[in-house]
Amino acid sequence: MTKTAFYNNPRFRSAFYQLAVLAVVIWFGVEFAINARANLEAQNVRFGFRFLQDPASFGIVQSLIPYGEQDTYGRVFLVGLLNTLLVSALGIVFATILGFIIGLARLSPNWLLARLAGGYVELVRNLPLLFQIMFWYLAVLLALPGPRQSLALGLQPLLLSAADGFAYLQRFGAPDAIAQWWRSLAEWIGPPAIYLNNRGLIMPRAVFGEGSRIVAAAFVIAILAIIGLRAWARRRQQATGAQFPLLWPSLAILVGLPALATLAVGWPVSFDLPQLRGFNFVGGSQVIPEFTALLVALTTYTAAFIAEVVRAGVLAVPKGQTEAAMALGLRRKTTLRLIVVPQAMRVIIPPLTNQYLNLTKNSTLAVAIGYPDLVAVFAGTTLNQTHQAIEIIAITMAVYLVISLVTSLAMNAYNARLRRADRWRA
Repeated sequence: MTKTAFYNNPRFRSAFYQLAVLAVVIWFGVEFAINARANLEAQNVRFGFRFLQDPASFGIVQSLIPYGEQDTYGRVFLVGLLNTLLVSALGIVFATILGFIIGLARLSPNWLLARLAGGYVELVRNLPLLFQIMFWYLAVLLALPGPRQSLALGLQPLLLSAADGFAYLQRFGAPDAIAQWWRSLAEWIGPPAIYLNNRGLIMPRAVFGEGSRIVAAAFVIAILAIIGLRAWARRRQQATGAQFPLLWPSLAILVGLPALATLAVGWPVSFDLPQLRGFNFVGGSQVIPEFTALLVALTTYTAAFIAEVVRAGVLAVPKGQTEAAMALGLRRKTTLRLIVVPQAMRVIIPPLTNQYLNLTKNSTLAVAIGYPDLVAVFAGTTLNQTHQAIEIIAITMAVYLVISLVTSLAMNAYNARLRRADRWRA
């Protein structure tokens, strides 16, 4: 038997090539580090993360946590991170809801509804996202009137418009008492508390007093009770086949428990109403137009892709499932909710995960309209002031990597749960 040379051994060659590639990667990393260090020393820039403790000395228009110009760059990082998570989380929720609605509408037997949904998908997904963000920001929100001419959202403006209409009808013999009654009703209701202008949406701000924690705890308990009720109803349906009406009992629990807690501790919440003083509003809370434009653009753009994912998932379910449900006398809505959509989720979840990841990464386009997300305030302003490019870019990359990995892990766990449930039913 002829002995094979060691360099012809597949295991040896495989290990040799892997070690060679590893050595090249290590060499590249070392050379990069040496080159970066030399460049930093040439520019008299220190390497490290101590800059996070230095004062930032710049303001941020939106912050979910207390922040001032005297706070540190570390605080800036937290503010930008929370703003990114806020717009990403809300965008995922709204895009999922809108995408499912449009995807199911594309399969509707109603010709007009299906064509409108198809037109929406083809229009929105074929326009660049940055263009859509600029459209909502420049052409829609900044085109609104200024603070002194704000659009008042409430009953009083509607009642006053009705009064003006009846006053106009006086020319044709209508009594003046009707218009006076509408004006009196408008004065009794009081001025509106929500205003819309080119500086954003101004609304009352909730001020929580003593006892608010008890009400919040009651709300959490109500949510947990609804989850338990839903699990019990599912087990009951699997055992007996009978459905339990979840909507009204859930609403009763969700509203009833916090209401009882509120009655027990007294009304613990007051509202700080916005008031127009000079050229701007004082008091209340403000939703800046940059946040609104970014959220609307991300939602509508991603929903167009989710709609196609949903449509493909529903079409992947065999038609025999729908025909069997129709033969049993189930309505179309019930068939979709109980038979078609649960089976389609196995096909929908993997590409839906990609859309969630794309939405989170697309939120970095916020820098184009000045929304203070992580890229704008940390990888933008902070980088320009501190010149700590390597550290800041590395931190920013790590944050988006962690967000993407956590999103993927959660969606994969949900997908695995669905597959286990399908195997259990089988």
